[in-house]
Amino acid sequence: MNRSQRIFIAVKIDPENNLLRLHSSLKALLGSEKINWVDPSNIHLTLAFLGDTEEERIKVAAIMLKQKCSGFGEFNFSLSGAGVFKDFRDPRVIWIGIKNPEKLVELHDTIRTGLEDTGFQTDDRPFRPHITIGRIKFIRNIEALKNTIERYRDTEIQKVIASEVILYESILKPSGPVYKPAGIFNLRGNG
Repeated sequence: MNRSQRIFIAVKIDPENNLLRLHSSLKALLGSEKINWVDPSNIHLTLAFLGDTEEERIKVAAIMLKQKCSGFGEFNFSLSGAGVFKDFRDPRVIWIGIKNPEKLVELHDTIRTGLEDTGFQTDDRPFRPHITIGRIKFIRNIEALKNTIERYRDTEIQKVIASEVILYESILKPSGPVYKPAGIFNLRGNG
């Protein structure tokens, strides 16, 4: 039987001290709220979420990624500022924003075109590059959340060098998701 896996395409973020400090201070300040915090080792920037995908289709995606990523070129961007999706009346996700996202947007568009060309359904919402650091289940003190986010609104947190794109399998476990690389695609050259 053809097994399907939850798949997404992302740039891995290796958290440095500022990001780790921000992560732990948000956790401490909002400690009494029901928030599922992303494990620092799982922090990434999603370029495309493909959901449940059959093995044959994963191979197709991998071939496309190898073609599209090779020679795209390594680039930098900065993690900067924090915010929430949807909004403070109904916050669902705590995110860190991206400064200078132009090359990320270009990479996203390249991969999205590649996915569409190979028959994948893609999300037609505009791409808003960010990293998720917490998923809010329930929050009582919206003011505390607002004040905490406000404190980091314009803070530059970390520079990131994007040198590869990773095709991840997301394995859902009671302790939280485990992300397993199913393919790593070098942006520099033929890697």
